[in-house]
Amino acid sequence: MNRTLFAGKGAGAWRAYVLAAALLAAVPASSEDYGDTPYVQTPQNVVDKMLEIAGVGPRDYVIDLGSGDGRMIITAAKKYGARGFGVDLDKRLVVLANKLAAKAGVADRAVFYQRDLYKTDISRATVVTIYLLPEVNLMVRPKLLATLKPGTRIVSHDYDMGEWTPDLSLVLDAPDKPVGRDFKSKVFYWVVPAKVSGKWRWRLPAAGKSEDSELTLNQMFQKIDGTLTVGGRGARIEELKLSGTSISLAASVNDGEAALRYELSGRIANGRIEGQARVSGNRGAQQLAWKATRTEFIEPAHTALKPPSYPSYQQ
Repeated sequence: MNRTLFAGKGAGAWRAYVLAAALLAAVPASSEDYGDTPYVQTPQNVVDKMLEIAGVGPRDYVIDLGSGDGRMIITAAKKYGARGFGVDLDKRLVVLANKLAAKAGVADRAVFYQRDLYKTDISRATVVTIYLLPEVNLMVRPKLLATLKPGTRIVSHDYDMGEWTPDLSLVLDAPDKPVGRDFKSKVFYWVVPAKVSGKWRWRLPAAGKSEDSELTLNQMFQKIDGTLTVGGRGARIEELKLSGTSISLAASVNDGEAALRYELSGRIANGRIEGQARVSGNRGAQQLAWKATRTEFIEPAHTALKPPSYPSYQQ
């Protein structure tokens, strides 16, 4: 499926070159003939698993960065009814992929372009698939986070994204894999998180009165932590989770007879959270609408992380 792309100087580039050379040496000659950088096919069973994990369906727009023979986008179109495109630097692979899409009867939904992945507009994607060298994953990570909409799914074959831990990872048998000795493939899956760090305020009625709440959040990718006050009293956060644009929170305030437990869940958009709240205590439970407003934005900690510095890299 994919052709791994890298050029540059320096120690990092040399490591990438050595790995690329090792991959190229292991690829059959028929694949090698397509270009002067390694083209390594993703086994079809791995393609199927990647698309399955991403939950690809007819409403999705899939973009494959380093699309090789096009099998990822072609499978997404033919098996799941999705639309999308792939990009590759090798013109001959692009021509081949478009011919295979036509042969599969999905040329209207699966298109391939000769294009630099760093210069490709990926903003339309709901799913992005990659099979790139480890260093390249790190270099493209800022583009993915800055360009993709929160909630977009990303699936990578074999290599992770460093400090950005995956939401899901697995290892599966890959008997048709053209590289490696154990015929295994790793699959990594992420959901692009919304930027939620900062201060949020809302007001909910509870225990016979309405109280202001303030939540301060810190963020590193999809991992969040923070502090919550309710009516000026500190609350104990028991659960705090972010997935794409969805956030959930469980917390309790122990104030004698007025001890309360809050269970909140909602979606983030345009500096607001809208969802549902369940407030329970000695007087029973209430199901309420929950609306929170961000009063102060704090840049997530992960935006300060820098990708590898190679002369060939342009964000």
